[in-house]
Amino acid sequence: MSRKETVADRTDETVDVKLLKALGHPLRQLILQELNQGVASPSEIANRLGEPLSNVSYHVKILAKCDAIELVRTAPVRGALEHFYRATTRARLDEKEWAALPDSIKDQLTGQTLSQIWQHVSAAAEQGGFQNPKSAVAWIPLELDEEAYSRLGDEVVRLLDLATDLQAEAAVRLAALDEDDRAEATHRTELALLHFHRA
Repeated sequence: MSRKETVADRTDETVDVKLLKALGHPLRQLILQELNQGVASPSEIANRLGEPLSNVSYHVKILAKCDAIELVRTAPVRGALEHFYRATTRARLDEKEWAALPDSIKDQLTGQTLSQIWQHVSAAAEQGGFQNPKSAVAWIPLELDEEAYSRLGDEVVRLLDLATDLQAEAAVRLAALDEDDRAEATHRTELALLHFHRA
């Protein structure tokens, strides 16, 4: 008789547990998103996110242990040796990995992400972040059959991939500018997509 299978066993067999741990904290998600934009040091990331360097450095070490990021170079900066990392994975689970997760972990990750989205949306709304005519706010209740539901899900994933690819292309162009021109030319935006079954 085989031993009783646990949720942890099923998760280990179907999901990259290291990736799950990498995404298991809001700050690690943000750090990984920053490193998906290009190579950066913990100090640079801390400045961009407005987080204490000690917190960022701690979570960078965890991401490195999870093989979600890798060290690409070191350089002396202001008398210290600074480490620069790049992402080796994207900051999200694919459809198959998500389906394999226990509901409790899905709820935890979803709640964590929704909390981040709400905080950022609220702060942006207070500071005029939706005033640019290219900003978008939309809400569309839908009634879909299985084919339409599946196609829409695929298009959402394609849009997320496109956004990441466009960001990588922009990073190359922005890197060619001096610091002042880069600051002026950079649109610091966020893309939040929510597609879910209504209550």
